[in-house]
Amino acid sequence: MALRPWREFRCSWQPGHAPALLVIPIALIVTVCVVDVLAPPHIHLGPLLVAAPAITVAFAGARVTALMGVLAVAAQVLIGVLRGALSTANLQAQITALIVVSVVCVGVCVVRDRHERQLRQVRSVAEAAQSVLLKPLPARAGPLRIAGLYIPAEEEADLGGDLYAAARTDHHSTRLLIGDVRGNGLAAINNAALLLGAFRAAAHRQATLARLAIHLDAALRWDTSQWHQTEPDTDEDFATAILLDIPDHQPVVHLISCGHPPPLLMRGTHVAPLAPEAQHLPIGLGGSFGMAAYDVQTFPFEAGDLLLLYTDGVIEARDADGLFYPLIERAPRWAEDDPDHLLRALHDDLLAHVHGHLDDDAAAVAIRRLAL
Repeated sequence: MALRPWREFRCSWQPGHAPALLVIPIALIVTVCVVDVLAPPHIHLGPLLVAAPAITVAFAGARVTALMGVLAVAAQVLIGVLRGALSTANLQAQITALIVVSVVCVGVCVVRDRHERQLRQVRSVAEAAQSVLLKPLPARAGPLRIAGLYIPAEEEADLGGDLYAAARTDHHSTRLLIGDVRGNGLAAINNAALLLGAFRAAAHRQATLARLAIHLDAALRWDTSQWHQTEPDTDEDFATAILLDIPDHQPVVHLISCGHPPPLLMRGTHVAPLAPEAQHLPIGLGGSFGMAAYDVQTFPFEAGDLLLLYTDGVIEARDADGLFYPLIERAPRWAEDDPDHLLRALHDDLLAHVHGHLDDDAAAVAIRRLAL
C-alpha cells in the first residue's frame, strides 16, 4: 500500500515523455525567483511563473501539473516575502491569478486524461473484436508457410472491410479467402464478419471450391435481402474476393476470382499475375444475375513458389504525385524472402510510398509452398 501514491504519480505522466522534462518548469521557477529577488525594485518577473504549470500540461498529468502550480505559487509568495511586498495588492493579485491559472491547467489535464482513458478502452474493445473477426493466419498449413498483413486506413481504427481467412479440409488441402467488402464503417465490418463466419463454417465441408463460392454468395445475399424493405441500400452490398484451394500433394493451386485483383506468382525473381480466364461477379451479386456456377481455374504452384494475394488498397495507394503503388515492380525485391519478411517489407514500403497515410484499408497474404 505504501507504493500506491508513487504508482499513481507515475501514471500521471503522458506516454512517450520522460520525467526528465520536469526540469524545464522547475528551472523556470528557480530562475524567475533568483532574477526577481536580485533585480531592481521596479522590475517584476513573478508573472512569468504562470508558464510553469502551463508548460507542464504538455507532458504530464493532473497530479504533476498541480505540483508545479503549488511550487509556482510558493515561489511567488517567497518573492513577496524576500522583497517585503507580500501585503501589496499587486502581488496578491499575481498570486490569485497564478492560483486560478494552475487550477484551470489541472482541470484541462483531468478532462484530457478522462478522454484518453475512454480512447484506450475503445481501442481495447476494437483489438478484441479484431482478434475474433480477423484471426491470425496459421504460420504453417501442410506444406505451406502463410502470413497475413492488415493495414487500416484510419490510424486509430483496427477494423475495416478487408478480410482474409484460411481453413484445412478433410481431403488434405488448404483453402484461403481474401476479400474486400464494398463501403466502409459498421456496414462493411458487418459484411466482413458475415463472410468470414460463412467461410470458416463451410470451407472444410464443402465438396468443391465452386460450391464454397456459391455458399458465400448465397450467405451474403440472404443476409442483405432480409433487410431490403427497411434499408434500400443493402442491395448494393457485395465483396470482391478470391478463393483458393491448394492440395498438399499436387503442385497446383485452384482458384476462383470474383472481381478481385489477381494474385502474384513469384518463382525465383520472376513475378507474374495469375489472371484467370473467368472473372466472376463479386460475392453477393452472382446469384442476383442468375449465375449458379463458378469456373475453377488451375495454375502450377510448385515447391519454392510464393503466392502474394492482396486487396485493391495496396495497388491503388497513391503517393503525393498521385502515382499508384507499383506492386509488380517492387515485388521481385522480396521474392526470395519468407512470407513474414516479405509482408513486413511490403508494409514499410507501402507506407513510405503514401507518406504514412492510406486512403483505403489494405490487406495481403503471402503463401510459400515448401518441399514435402
